[in-house]
Amino acid sequence: MTVTAQSGSFPTNQDLDPVRLREAFGTFPSGVVAVAATVAGVPTGLAASSFTSVSLEPPLVSFSVANSSGTWPALRRADHLGVTVLADHHGEACRQLAGPAGQRFEGLAWTSHDDGALTLDDGLARFDCTIYREVEAGDHTLVLLALHGYDHAPVDADHPAHEQAGPLVFHRSGFGSVSAHEG
Repeated sequence: MTVTAQSGSFPTNQDLDPVRLREAFGTFPSGVVAVAATVAGVPTGLAASSFTSVSLEPPLVSFSVANSSGTWPALRRADHLGVTVLADHHGEACRQLAGPAGQRFEGLAWTSHDDGALTLDDGLARFDCTIYREVEAGDHTLVLLALHGYDHAPVDADHPAHEQAGPLVFHRSGFGSVSAHEG
């Protein structure tokens, strides 16, 4: 394989049109999580496609939420937040979590934990978190979460990796999945 190096530069005064920029951002696939809690006795949550691990010591994860979110101001008041890594069969659940607030949990199997964290029962992994720090970042807020507990779906040694549930992936404004390759 031959690699050719070229010198160049990005166009100056480039039009950073939000529609075209969203398309460029969309070329990078990301996993999807539900961030949820019971707030004043009401299940409250949202879907986020910006989740990532941050640190092992201390254990931290993060996600970003739009500053225009009507859910985040209520959700951030919870003592603990549950984060559920959505599986490849959760496409409709994810759309529901992004829909009307009063219908987000209808028909979904979920657990409200003693500390207020709420998790979906059939997620690939579930995390019990508290807000560690919030950082304003343009039209979003980066939320760093401290982990207090977790559980995850065990690897099933009796079934090949390609038969086990994979993560829900957001890519080019749509949902998909990835499959594990053995070998």
